[in-house]
Amino acid sequence: EQICTVCLIFIMFCGGFSANWKAAKPVALRAGLLSSFGTIITALITTAGCYFLIGFDIKESFLIGAVISSTDAASVFSILRSKQLNLRGGLASLLEIESGSNDPFSYMLTVIALAVMGSKDLSSIGLLAVLQTVVGVLFGFGIGFAAVFVFNKVKLSRNSFDIVFMISVISAAYAAPILLSGNGYLSVYIAGIIIGNSKIGENKAQLVHFFDGITGLSQIMLFFLLGLLSNPSQLPGILLPALAIFAIMTFISRPAAVFAICSVGYTWRDRLFIAWSGLRGASSIAFAIMALVSDFYSNNNLFNIVLCVCLISVAFQGTLLPKAATKLGLIDNDSSVLKTFNDYQDETEQFNMMRIFVSDSHSWCGHKICDISLPEDSLVLMVKHGDETIVPKGNTVINAGDDVILSVPSYHDSGDIKLKEYEIGPKHLWRNKTIKELNLPATLLIIIIKGSGDIIVPYGSTRINQGDILVVSDQSHNEKEVKCEQRNNTEKSDNEEINTDEEIYASIGKE
Repeated sequence: EQICTVCLIFIMFCGGFSANWKAAKPVALRAGLLSSFGTIITALITTAGCYFLIGFDIKESFLIGAVISSTDAASVFSILRSKQLNLRGGLASLLEIESGSNDPFSYMLTVIALAVMGSKDLSSIGLLAVLQTVVGVLFGFGIGFAAVFVFNKVKLSRNSFDIVFMISVISAAYAAPILLSGNGYLSVYIAGIIIGNSKIGENKAQLVHFFDGITGLSQIMLFFLLGLLSNPSQLPGILLPALAIFAIMTFISRPAAVFAICSVGYTWRDRLFIAWSGLRGASSIAFAIMALVSDFYSNNNLFNIVLCVCLISVAFQGTLLPKAATKLGLIDNDSSVLKTFNDYQDETEQFNMMRIFVSDSHSWCGHKICDISLPEDSLVLMVKHGDETIVPKGNTVINAGDDVILSVPSYHDSGDIKLKEYEIGPKHLWRNKTIKELNLPATLLIIIIKGSGDIIVPYGSTRINQGDILVVSDQSHNEKEVKCEQRNNTEKSDNEEINTDEEIYASIGKE
C-alpha cells in the first residue's frame, strides 16, 4: 500500500505540473465538473449495474464502482503525446484536466465505501467527505504558492537541487493534509498545477521530463503489484463479470456522466469522444490495493476484476482512441497538442540570438542592412555601436567595430553531432602548425580553440599553440581508416613517442 501511495502521488503531481493552465482555462469549469460529479455519477451507475445486473452485494458493488470510477491521467497523456492527437475545441485540455483531477474524488469515494463497510454512521461519513475536500484544497494552494515563493527567492537549479526540493514539496503536499483527515492526492494535484504554471526558473521543461519518467516507472510498478497480488487461477471465474463491468462503465456509466455534464457547448461527436477517452489504469490499481489491506474488505475478487478491467480498457480503448478521433472528425491539423503541456516550447523559444563582430575586412562593413546577404530565417535585432544600441532599419549602415545581433533558429541536438576536446601538449603533432597545414580528414572539423582565456573561431590560417584546447567535431564512422590516412600525412619527430588506441585518431597525436 505504501508503494502504491508513493507511485500515485507522483502520478497525481505530474498530472497537475505538466498541464498548461493557460490552454486549459476555457474548459477548466467543465473539466472540474467531469472530474467531481462525473466521477460520482460513474461510480453510482456502476454500483447499480454490479448490484442489479451482476448480483454483487450492494456494499461490494459500491466499492468496485468507487475504485474504478476515475480515468487514468498517465495513459491519456501518453496517447495524446505519442499519437500527436491535436484535438479541436479544447478537448485535449479538457481530457488532461479531467483525468488528472478525478483521482482524488475516486479516492474519496473509496474511503467512503470502506467506511460504509465498517458500519460508520452517515454523519461521520459526511464530515469525512467535507474534510477531505476542504483541507485538501487549502493545503494544495498553500504549499503550492509557498514552493513558488522559495523557487523565486533561492536559486535551486544548480546541481539538481530543484528536483530534490520538488520531491520534498510533493511529500509535504501529501502528508500535511493527511494529518487533518484531508485529501492528500487533491492537495498534490493542486500544488502541481500552481507550481507548473508559475515561473520557477529555467529548468521547468527538464522537470516535466523528469517527472514524466517517474510517472512511467510508477505505472509499471503499479501494474506489476496488481499482477503480483492477483491469482491467475481465479481469473477465468471472474472474466465474464469483469467484461460485464467494463461494458457497463464504457457504454453506460461514462457516457451518461459525459452527456449529462457536457450537454451544452459540445457536439454529439465531442461527447462521444470524451466518453470513449475514459481509460482505467494506475489509480484504480492503487485504490484496489488500499481496499485489500483495509480491515473491512478481504475478498480477492476485487483485484482480479480491476486487473481485467484495466488491461481491457488500455488495450481496447487506448488502441482505438486515435482512430475514434479521426472518424469523428476531431483532429485539428493547425494546432499542436504539445501546447497543452508545460514543457512545450513555442515559436519564440525556438530562436537563439547570435553576435557577429564586423571588422574592417568584413563583407558587411559600410553597407546598409537592406543590401547585405543575411542567413535564411535570420533577423537583425540590434546593432551595438560602442556604447550605443541602434534599433535597426533597412537603411541602417553597419560600420567597422559594430556588433550585429541576429535572431536565428535554434538547433536541438539529436545525437548526430559528436564533440571531443583535446589539449595540445609539448609533443603534440599539431603544435605550432596552422589548421590548413594539418591536412585533416573530411570527417574532422575543429570548431573552437580555447587558448589563454579566449575562445577563437578558427580559420585555415589560425595557428595552434601549446596549451590550446581544441573542440573537434567528429563525424567519422570508421576510425581505423582515419588513423591510416592521418599517419600517411604526418611525420613523427625522433624524440616523440605517440601511443594510439581504438578511441583516439592518430590525427590528434596523443602524447
